[in-house]
Amino acid sequence: MSIISPKNDLDLTYLNEVADGSNEFIIETIEMFLVQAPEILETLELAIKNQDGPTSSSYAHKLKPNLGIFGMLKSQELFREIEFATKGEAPDFSQVASKFLAAKGTILENMIALEKIKKEKEA
Repeated sequence: MSIISPKNDLDLTYLNEVADGSNEFIIETIEMFLVQAPEILETLELAIKNQDGPTSSSYAHKLKPNLGIFGMLKSQELFREIEFATKGEAPDFSQVASKFLAAKGTILENMIALEKIKKEKEA
C-alpha cells in the first residue's frame, strides 16, 4: 500500500518494502519519527534564527535519512540544500530560513498523516 500526501511528499512505498509486512516495524518507525522530528526541527529552527551554521548543517543532516524512509523527497532535498548552504562561509540565512519553513510546514502536515496511519496499523 502506497500512501501519498496531497503535497506528494509522503510516500510509504520504501517503508512498506523494508517492513516486509510487519505492521509492528512500521508503527515503531513512525513512532520514532514522531518523537525525534519535532526535537530536530526545533533545534534547527533555533540554529537558523541564531545564524549558527555548524548546528544548522548538523541538524539538517540528521533529519535527511528519516525523510527518505517516509518518501518525503522534496523535503529531503530542501534539507540537503540547507545542510550544504550552512556549511559554507557566510551562509544566506534568509534563504535558508525560507527553505526550512517550506519543508517544516510539509513535514508537520505529514506527521499528522503518519499519526493517522500509525493508529490504523495499531487497530
